[in-house]
Amino acid sequence: MNSLDGKTIIVGVTGSIAAVETVKLIRQLKRKGATVYAVTTPAALRILHPNSLEYATQNPVINELTGQVEHVAFLGNKGSADLLLIAPCTANTIGKVAHGIDDTPVTTCAVTALGSGKPVVMVPAMHLSMYSHPLIKENLKRLGELVHFVWPRTEEDRAKFADVREIVLTVERLLSRGDLAEKRILITSGATIEAVDPIRILTTRSSGRTGREIAYEAFRRGADVTIVHNDSVWLVNQVRVESAAEMSDAVLKELEKGYDIFINAAAISDFTVEKHVEKIKSGQTQLLELKNVPKLTDIVRAKYPNLFIVCFKAETHTTPDELIECARSIPVDLVVANDVTERGMGTEDNEIYIVDTRVERYQGDKAYLAVKIIDAIVQRMNST
Repeated sequence: MNSLDGKTIIVGVTGSIAAVETVKLIRQLKRKGATVYAVTTPAALRILHPNSLEYATQNPVINELTGQVEHVAFLGNKGSADLLLIAPCTANTIGKVAHGIDDTPVTTCAVTALGSGKPVVMVPAMHLSMYSHPLIKENLKRLGELVHFVWPRTEEDRAKFADVREIVLTVERLLSRGDLAEKRILITSGATIEAVDPIRILTTRSSGRTGREIAYEAFRRGADVTIVHNDSVWLVNQVRVESAAEMSDAVLKELEKGYDIFINAAAISDFTVEKHVEKIKSGQTQLLELKNVPKLTDIVRAKYPNLFIVCFKAETHTTPDELIECARSIPVDLVVANDVTERGMGTEDNEIYIVDTRVERYQGDKAYLAVKIIDAIVQRMNST
């Protein structure tokens, strides 16, 4: 099931050159299962032809309001739409909506949606000098409690259209089942790096894809998510670390703030070495003494015995029965086990076993597996 199946989204398009990105955004919303209608301002039609929007949405474009009172039919108290997304949103439209002005199809839709309590998302896009104007900032502040913003990327003297994936994530979160609302989740992800000398490192093949997808799925479903890793993500709180020791320190520091769930998805180094201050000369024989790294899951379980903990167990050249037995021996609430002999580490897909009181096997891309992992966590938490 796609995350936006059964949802109807009205996309308001205003007169920013960033409107050329809106077709891509609409296609992503439709791939997630949404039904989409486009509503335009007159200025938007000087930038983007309505045929483009009709092709993207596969629905007629609303460029004027008629006797069918489209704004009420979609966004009134009994309207059929679930959300209004204004992308891009110009300074002009922001100012009008902030003061209840409805002189274009988009602003009328916004006033109607806000009056009926339907969620409104704005994606500002304009020149940086406009975005920095004190009254524009005041209008954004005024709208802060009424609408949800996906903030622009500031570069090249412009407040640019946000990444499409970030916009879609925001919409998914607002329209999700919200079964992790008010939950705080801490996730580790990816590989750690152990320095041998200033140039060389010991690490694992983990790409961090699984951890990131779990973070996004938890975010979609309403959680307050923090991820500890050596990468970057959208919208989710993040703590950047490199070594296993840094990851352990960061996790323990974060857990002091209070979390409901800890998901240890990182491929943390099992070994570290004493770092050489200078580069080891090429051709020089060198014996490295590997030192065991304490298991982070064990440390967390001992310190927080009542915390809901999920960990991952990766093995190679093992049978499913052996893998499951190994997973069952780990004293946590839920274990995700997989054999990484041929895939899993650094690949886009995987085969996993989710092991708690039951065993479930899943195979597919890591976004799909993240959904199944979060489903299992929610089910287990609701049963206890």
